[in-house]
Amino acid sequence: MKKLIVVAITLFIGTTAFSQELDLGIKAGANFANISDVNDLSSKTGFQAGVFAGIKFTDKVGIQADLLYSQQGAEFDAGEFDLTYVNVPVVLKYYLVKGLNIQAGPQFGFIVDDNIADVLGNIYEAESSDVSGIIGAGYDFPFGIRVDARYNFGLSDVSKDVDGKNKNNVFSVALGYSFL
Repeated sequence: MKKLIVVAITLFIGTTAFSQELDLGIKAGANFANISDVNDLSSKTGFQAGVFAGIKFTDKVGIQADLLYSQQGAEFDAGEFDLTYVNVPVVLKYYLVKGLNIQAGPQFGFIVDDNIADVLGNIYEAESSDVSGIIGAGYDFPFGIRVDARYNFGLSDVSKDVDGKNKNNVFSVALGYSFL
């Protein structure tokens, strides 16, 4: 009896999972980043690259998670702040028409490298993690090609040592390819 229940559950989960449209691929693009509420900073251009996985539940609704290496920060007259993250955005995708979607969700970032202490002195330190919100739009072309544009608005401070609010703001454009 236990074996029959296990087989039935396995068949149900397998049928349910494979009846959905799976999505797996790679993506790369450009970031245009800045840090909010800090005077005399301008946008810094960097890149992002990584992998994505998603599932489309219906013709209209899907979810996608990415694992991205992302260069962020800001520039100023005497140099630039370099903040490099591994970001994990998880977005809900709503398809307006075939291929065209809007996206929204959270992003969790983990700093892998920064130069804040070098630029501002050893009394300042970057936070080890970052939380952002994401809004965006994308288009899934035939043959697995896709493009998306997203705006990430920071919800957590880049450094608690700096007075005021200093959050990441990043506009990104990426091109991707889905293997499935």
